[in-house]
Amino acid sequence: MGIRVAVVGATGRMGKLAVELVDAAQDLELHATLDSKSELSEVIGADVIFEATNLEASKSVLDFAISKEISLVIATSGWTENNILSATSGCENSSVVLIPNFSVGSVLGSKFAAEAAKYFDSIEIIETHHAGKKDSPSGTATRTAEMIAASRKESGKDAGLVPGVGQEARGQVVSGIPIHSLRLESASAKQEVLLAGDQELLTISHVATSVQAYAKGILHAIRFANSSKGLTVGLDKVLGI
Repeated sequence: MGIRVAVVGATGRMGKLAVELVDAAQDLELHATLDSKSELSEVIGADVIFEATNLEASKSVLDFAISKEISLVIATSGWTENNILSATSGCENSSVVLIPNFSVGSVLGSKFAAEAAKYFDSIEIIETHHAGKKDSPSGTATRTAEMIAASRKESGKDAGLVPGVGQEARGQVVSGIPIHSLRLESASAKQEVLLAGDQELLTISHVATSVQAYAKGILHAIRFANSSKGLTVGLDKVLGI
């Protein structure tokens, strides 16, 4: 018998992909598919829950998974490292894996940006998604800003030096880094991290042109959740990058 997976939010873009991937994987078994009308009790018996809903529903799934000691992969955007820490204090007997972005290329881009941020003091993020995305800034951009701030702190630097904070069009400041969110019809998921120095500009950019870009990361996260304990944040931790 393979790893039994329940998909919550199975009618959405990420949920549909997760269902297809689980169905096709020899070591995974589709235990249940839930939509907004389903009862969470349907996940009981699963080894891992893959959840891609909205932030309020995600909180309910998280509480249920922890209470039943079922491992959980969170694909829902809107979580930050701080609020996931406070919400997972009782998950020692199961696994909670929060993945802001399942694209390997995106994770590497954020990792490269965090390393580069040690050497630049002017840093901003521009993230673009389709017009239907309900949250901004994206979970990916928020996580990138958190990684940049942590990297700078480790190297003895402050968070990004933000000129013009308080001006109406300066974006949302997350962990000291301004994030500008674009929501455009038919746009591909894109993140650009701009790092400026004396007479130079470094841009680290990633584009995901299809939801298939997340397939490898979804499978890695499900398998990791089944064999780990406690809270894990980021595909980089899952992959050991």
